[in-house]
Amino acid sequence: MQSTQPSDPQPLTLEEQLVGVNAKTGLYPGARSWSGGRLRVLGRGPLESYCYHVMSRTCGGEVFLDDVEKEALRRVIWRMAEFSGVKVVTYCLMHNHFHLLAEVPHRETWLQRFAGADGEAKLFVHLRILYSRAYLGLLRDELADLRKRGLAALADQRVEALKNRFCDLSSFVKEVKERFSRWFNKRRGRRGTLWMDRFKSVLVEGRGEALRTMAAYIDLNPVRAGLVKDPKDYRWCGYAEALGGSRRAQRGLCKALGKPVDGWQSAGAAEAYRCILHAEGREVKDAQNEQVVKRGVSVESARAVLTARGKLSPAELVRLRVRYFTDGVVLGSKEFVEGIFEAQRERFSPKRKQGARRIIESAEPFYALRRLRLRPLD
Repeated sequence: MQSTQPSDPQPLTLEEQLVGVNAKTGLYPGARSWSGGRLRVLGRGPLESYCYHVMSRTCGGEVFLDDVEKEALRRVIWRMAEFSGVKVVTYCLMHNHFHLLAEVPHRETWLQRFAGADGEAKLFVHLRILYSRAYLGLLRDELADLRKRGLAALADQRVEALKNRFCDLSSFVKEVKERFSRWFNKRRGRRGTLWMDRFKSVLVEGRGEALRTMAAYIDLNPVRAGLVKDPKDYRWCGYAEALGGSRRAQRGLCKALGKPVDGWQSAGAAEAYRCILHAEGREVKDAQNEQVVKRGVSVESARAVLTARGKLSPAELVRLRVRYFTDGVVLGSKEFVEGIFEAQRERFSPKRKQGARRIIESAEPFYALRRLRLRPLD
């Protein structure tokens, strides 16, 4: 009788490990108040928006995030930013802390999108970013019941409680940390607090040298920590995501540079920011020019980048973009990728009309195909 040996379990894919991080909530969205902590200066003046450098560390800096967990935190940040009305200028997710440069728009101006007779209907459409259809159905029924019983003021309070979470820095960061903590604790089988104390924040002028310098400081963190030699090679920062083709990351860095939102390629923002990173991120040596006293980009690398005026070769751009395609990638000409897409159309959503996605700007562009179960680059 032939004996059988149990086969080795197949390793989980990235998406399988991230199950739950995008789960819609069913909890009532009333925000809990909190008090105490360090002084926080908030912009409450005539400007259309204010920018903040936010930093938070895990408990004692002793809880370290692995690559899957950093990817989960990245997704939570972007999702909560979309919900809250906050714009991410850039970010960097390190092993035991994160940096985030966020732009918070003027609340009353932003809320105009929910004004008018159909404002509440528009609000419910927006809430789909975070809440399940089942929960929103119950909330809609609750509001209708309150108004039917002559308690319209209470129904309005419920709606205002939702709106109060928009364009608010503390609410945004608090929810990012809480949502990620729940997912993280479940994954690790742990309990208790993940983050050390409240987050730190610095109010930054939303334009000019201050904003550019802060953005570069954040994206240079992995270089200063000795994790990579070039910030483009650290996946969990805004600069690397922008090079990977993410339009939302590109728009954020265009904001930092004072360029048009669509100027990453057309206005030369990509090259300009790369030069800034290498000019400001150079390593510092001692008086004898022998020992490195402050880690950073090597003098040789900085010189090469500035000589090339920040341009990356087509081969480098392909590598930087393809590394985000972790499953089922097809790379080649537009005709080749479209052919593969047509042959496997049943795997994709009926809404998707084309398979080829351009991933590099050059005389002979490359295209890629991504499987539907992987979230596409924005």
